[in-house]
Amino acid sequence: MSLATLLDRNKAFAATDAVAKNPQIPWLPSQLAYIITCIDSRTEPAGFLGVDLGDATVQRTVGGRVTPAVLRDVAYISYLTETKTPDGPWWELAVIHHTDCGSTLLADPKLRHDFATRGGFDEAELAWLPATDPAATVRADVNTLLTAPQISPNIRISGYVYNTAAGTLDIIVEPTSPASTDPTGGRPAPAHAAATPGPH
Repeated sequence: MSLATLLDRNKAFAATDAVAKNPQIPWLPSQLAYIITCIDSRTEPAGFLGVDLGDATVQRTVGGRVTPAVLRDVAYISYLTETKTPDGPWWELAVIHHTDCGSTLLADPKLRHDFATRGGFDEAELAWLPATDPAATVRADVNTLLTAPQISPNIRISGYVYNTAAGTLDIIVEPTSPASTDPTGGRPAPAHAAATPGPH
């Protein structure tokens, strides 16, 4: 098995009518879902969630963490929905972290320091990434999204932990909208006042 195998599979895929499943509006997938999860090969949403082509917007990052780049991307899709398709339908967002995550290796100070030095990365930012307690990091990342003023109050956000050994998915944060976390029931503060996820 190799990349060549996958490229051969693309030829077979292209010979089908699978692309007919593509949604007419790319930011409104057919299952109205936006999934943020880890880059780990064991956490492929097509596998453990049965996500098919066009079903969901899928964003993968180390640990499934909501970094500033991830927040920007969610905000962009939120903005497109608000401005280009204001009548919706709106989508739901799921943050999924998992057990036995490779991001936890960054909790080792020496490994983290050596990696930061070699790559020219910010060590403090790397120290924030490890999902050593995936339930806790999911709660933190869901909170980041719920309190981000760039995110529409029409989006319901939930959090889960996927068990890579058992294949099970446990709900950690029930679906909640940013509007429900705002005591005024409306949109949070202007975007320039947003808190930045990650280390401070």
